[in-house]
Amino acid sequence: MKRLKQAALVFIVVFAAAQFVRPGRANPPIDPALTIQTYVGTASGLVTVLDRPCGDCHSNATEWPWCTQIASLSWRGVADGRRAVNFSEWGTYLSDQQRALLAVSSQDPQEGRMPGSSYTLLRPETRLSAQDIMTICAAAIRAGGRLVGEERR
Repeated sequence: MKRLKQAALVFIVVFAAAQFVRPGRANPPIDPALTIQTYVGTASGLVTVLDRPCGDCHSNATEWPWCTQIASLSWRGVADGRRAVNFSEWGTYLSDQQRALLAVSSQDPQEGRMPGSSYTLLRPETRLSAQDIMTICAAAIRAGGRLVGEERR
């Protein structure tokens, strides 16, 4: 029992000390000409769906919710999310990359990988409904054809 108390104390001390390690939380500027909204438009509802559950980690418009103040939760989420796909920089991806990213953006929610369960636990409003997932999937299917704005490249 004494070792359990010692382990708990060490955990608490390490967790408390970790709160002083803060990653940068700057939002890079957004060029409206590069956003996914410019490329897929707003008629499909895709941008609206993506903004709510995905925007804080996968765009340059992060709102830095309260949960990003907790060390370890804040260390990798946004940086990793932006590296995976950044909807604010959609125009920097080649057309084939855009199609692949939309396909993954449709598969991950279907398989329960996105948004992450710990994130939706802390921010329930980011849960995707069946209709949200259908909207993302429909956009991925449409992307199999020509993307809006593709003629510019």
